[in-house]
Amino acid sequence: MCVERQSDRIDRAARRLTAWLAGTLLFASPLLVQATPEIQTWNTDNGTRVLFVAAPEIPMVDVRLVFAAGSARDGERSGLASMTAAMLSEGAGDWNADAIADRLDGVGAVLSADVDRDMATVALRTLTRRPAFDTAVDTFATLIAHPSFAPDELERVRQNRLIALRQEDESPRSVAQKALYRAVFGAHPYAADPSGTPESIADLKRAELIDFHARHYVGSNAVLAIVGDLDRSGAEALAKRLVAGLPSGEPAASLPAVPELTDAILKSIDFPSSQTTVLAGQPGMRRGDPDYFALHVGNHILGGSGLVSILMDEIREKRGLSYSTYSAFLPLAQPGPFVMSLQTRNDQAEQARLVMLDTLKRFIDQGPTEEELTAAKKNITGGFPLKIASNSNIVQYLAVIGFYDLPLDYLDRFRERIESVTAEQIRDAFARRVHPERLAIVTVGASSTQVEAGSATEQVSLARGTH
Repeated sequence: MCVERQSDRIDRAARRLTAWLAGTLLFASPLLVQATPEIQTWNTDNGTRVLFVAAPEIPMVDVRLVFAAGSARDGERSGLASMTAAMLSEGAGDWNADAIADRLDGVGAVLSADVDRDMATVALRTLTRRPAFDTAVDTFATLIAHPSFAPDELERVRQNRLIALRQEDESPRSVAQKALYRAVFGAHPYAADPSGTPESIADLKRAELIDFHARHYVGSNAVLAIVGDLDRSGAEALAKRLVAGLPSGEPAASLPAVPELTDAILKSIDFPSSQTTVLAGQPGMRRGDPDYFALHVGNHILGGSGLVSILMDEIREKRGLSYSTYSAFLPLAQPGPFVMSLQTRNDQAEQARLVMLDTLKRFIDQGPTEEELTAAKKNITGGFPLKIASNSNIVQYLAVIGFYDLPLDYLDRFRERIESVTAEQIRDAFARRVHPERLAIVTVGASSTQVEAGSATEQVSLARGTH
């Protein structure tokens, strides 16, 4: 979630910055055609790992500081990590929330904070010309090191979060996603939603946020990604300024392993909607997984390539059961979920669910055709340059590479590794890693009683080809 104070003013600042850059980009093409930027790396004195790419074409800099401080670190206090991040821009040092917003708005800088299951991310975009640069950098450094967690602001953020959680309860998609994570991950920390629950958010204490920040927002638990109009010495100076206020601390402990599902799970949730949301999933793969590229290419063919995917062809084009359907691997530090998704009319939910499962099983049994594999490789590699065509794209990749300790040649060799994937590797990886007979399936809609009649036993028999 974005945790920007007075977002309308910040959005105006972002639009002004974007408009100013638009003209500059017309004369700044080298980065756009550079497929694999050179990554430089070092550690600061307090243990923060830095990854830097020089991008002198535009007088701006993008920064992403990531901590191993995602919701998987919440323990019994669900929502603790996300509330801690949400409070960073609500007061720090001698500034209240309005003063922080004014400082950033006044120099056209944009700051945001996000939390997922693995990491907390604080991001900054600013021009490199002074004094705007100095104002933005000093503000960022103060926010991450000296948040005030003011009681009044905490209560305001708490009430906003409770409203957001109530709104999420009105979305069948949100209800289904939360239920699927609980079904897939059980007692593992990944099961809980990063936003927390109404009960946990209402009960969080200011002292708990202060303690969480003190333990996790430390140099040795951080990775800093920088992309912008700086040379190496300038980037080193910037990195030092950004994290100088953080103690060295200790890195967070490794997360526990994610257990495989041992049985099929079918969860039906009644919801007053005209459509039923169907989600299916199980533990998938982690970042840096040896099967990553085979599973990535295979999933692109199965359900990750939009209208030309197999799932879309079988469910939408041939049968008209859903406007949109997809599958995805969501890798994390430990195996994240493999997910398949669709929405359909309530009276078609059971048929759509069975078609989705049958399509998955056939793909595991048969794998892709050579024509499908060739098309997928061309699509993935052909679109890759656009994925690293901007500073904001590159800085996100750098943060992922650094946080998950991926090789520094990850971007250099990405296309080569995609091209080397074979149909046999995809069949082998899917056969070993995806188990239709052990999927967790969640349906949310008015047809849930009908879907419940199709038992988990039926799901297993279909997956085994006996339906």
